[in-house]
Amino acid sequence: MQESLYKRMFKLVIQHWPYLLLSTLASLIYVVLNSASIWLTASLINNILMDFQQLVADHSQLTGENSLTLNEKLKFWTDGFILRGTPQETLKVLCLIIMVVFLTKNIFLYMKNYFMTVVQFHLITEMRNRLYKHFNALSLSYFDQKKSGELTSIIINDVANLRRALGTSFHQLLVEPINLLAFIILLFIISWKLALLSIVILPVAGLTILSIGRSIRRKSKRTAAMIAGITNIITETLSSIRVVKAFAMEGYEVQRFFKETHHYFQLILRRAKLRLLASPITETLGVMIGVLLLWVGGVEVLSGEGLTPEDFLRFILLLFAMMDPLRKLSKVNVSLQAGAASAERIFSILDTEPNIVDKTDSVKINSFEKQIMFNNVSFKYEFNDTVLKDISFEIEKGSVVALVGSSGAGKSTLADLIPRFYDVDKGGITIDGHDIRDLSLNSLRRLMGIVTQETMLFNDTVRANIAYGQIDVNDEQVIPAAKAANALEFINELSEGFDTVIGEKGVKLSGGQRQRLAIARAIMKNPPILILDEATSALDTESERLVHKALETLMVDRTVLVIAHRLSTVTNADKIILLDKGEIKEMGTHNELMEKKGLYSNLYNIQFN
Repeated sequence: MQESLYKRMFKLVIQHWPYLLLSTLASLIYVVLNSASIWLTASLINNILMDFQQLVADHSQLTGENSLTLNEKLKFWTDGFILRGTPQETLKVLCLIIMVVFLTKNIFLYMKNYFMTVVQFHLITEMRNRLYKHFNALSLSYFDQKKSGELTSIIINDVANLRRALGTSFHQLLVEPINLLAFIILLFIISWKLALLSIVILPVAGLTILSIGRSIRRKSKRTAAMIAGITNIITETLSSIRVVKAFAMEGYEVQRFFKETHHYFQLILRRAKLRLLASPITETLGVMIGVLLLWVGGVEVLSGEGLTPEDFLRFILLLFAMMDPLRKLSKVNVSLQAGAASAERIFSILDTEPNIVDKTDSVKINSFEKQIMFNNVSFKYEFNDTVLKDISFEIEKGSVVALVGSSGAGKSTLADLIPRFYDVDKGGITIDGHDIRDLSLNSLRRLMGIVTQETMLFNDTVRANIAYGQIDVNDEQVIPAAKAANALEFINELSEGFDTVIGEKGVKLSGGQRQRLAIARAIMKNPPILILDEATSALDTESERLVHKALETLMVDRTVLVIAHRLSTVTNADKIILLDKGEIKEMGTHNELMEKKGLYSNLYNIQFN
């Protein structure tokens, strides 16, 4: 990361400066009123405990003085504001003033918290939006290396941690020091000697808190990684629940989950021990200093030298009021370190650049006119051996080209290169003479309809799944696509027809039904290029026959790349390419390859025998 982590975190918060400004203004007013409330509370206690005539006499004595200390001026102004003709009237005025001050203070307390909460909620929404948008912009190769549970955990848990850390920490780092400063100023006004003794706690507590915070940050990073692992186990198990039950592995999965949660429990407990130490340590140090000040100040009061009882009472109230902002500040570093650990994980994703991007001068392609050409294409996945080696062939417009071969031969990888899910390592792929790396991704992929081997449907209605990616679609367009994919009959038999919600990944449908919806979705797009990766693998014989019949109609003036294991589905292809270990071994029509009596002929005979 080029910028400091804390600088980047600060930028996230400061962009909401209008709300921060309002919260800060409310905070400043709250700090003033909070200090005033403590000062007035001391006056109230003093008013009750002391003889009223003595109070009046002391006030009259201050009236005649020409040079008053700041402490005496504050007492003079306070007494002048509250003193009335009788003790009862004075007490009544003082109680009303205290009530108004406390009420106003809490109104501004609510305002400062409300505006900061708005910042926090803006932050969590914007960060999740940025992450989700970035996920969609990243290349497929990124997701090949990452677990979906880990990414889910970052967008949910780490963003929440960051929100709490930034919102709370920024606010308390701004407000509590001001609050603390106001108390310290009043302490120095009352007695500078005792005030010097009292602030000894600050550096001692600060060093302790920093030491605890560093350890918490390390543990927070491990905690975030561990909760991501737990999320991943949940995601994997729920998405593969059929396999788990089929292999009677429920006990194993439960134990695996229990093991992870036990490790997580131990880690968060150790982190909690450290986090919970910060506040007691700060308060204990504060009480120790407070007791020392009680002794020193109490001796001065009893000896009649230095502090008056009223001054000492104010000093003690202010001193113990300091404990609350000190306690909050002790938690700030803890929260900030936990947020920093989450911020590192978030920024690591946002700093990841997609591998597949448009060039600045990319060309938009709106139609497919001639041919797709592979020119000496080689490709390998990261940390893998070469998957494709020197692949060269062409797909003419309107032709059907089939890719066949054993599993792992590179058929699906080759198909993935055409829409640029991955970029070639060597050679190039052209469409109508344009290198696909020079074309805009959006316009390139809009030329293609893809039905993958793994059928991916959404937890939405049948209609929405067929019309996915299309705008302003009506049933007059959806129904023919469903009919062409041999899906209309079973759709009409569903409880709500096209309005039936099919569940996550289409779980409410059979495998063949899911596959036909995916084919209908590709038909609905009506692209000039079709890529069918085992598109009919989940269909029964009759459905397969009907879908092939529909596809034959669709293939007129359309280019089709078919990947198939069952060779019976590609015997009528214009060109069959047999791949083996990433290389083209044979290429030709079905009859030509059968006459060669090579690998294709052998594979065909094995399947039909």
